[in-house]
Amino acid sequence: MDQLTQFAPIILMFIVVYFFMIRPQMNRAKKEKQFSSELKRGDRVVTKSGMHGKIVDFSDKQNAVIIETGAGKITFDRSSISMEMSRKLNEPAVKETK
Repeated sequence: MDQLTQFAPIILMFIVVYFFMIRPQMNRAKKEKQFSSELKRGDRVVTKSGMHGKIVDFSDKQNAVIIETGAGKITFDRSSISMEMSRKLNEPAVKETK
């Protein structure tokens, strides 16, 4: 029983780390994977580097997306599309009243 009380803080620390760090990261990765798989032609997206564009085509062989930008068509890896910034881009504009 004495040994269990010695390791209780360490066990509690692992539980806290799991629920506050590991589990949310796993949920986020799951949502990003789902977002990436739900992309379709015509979606407006933003890459993690800040490039804005519209999806023109997919390359399943390379797991890539072809995006049309102001500069032309560019191929990006699916994982380089930012879920948060793309959702903000596609949200309807909210008008502020003062």
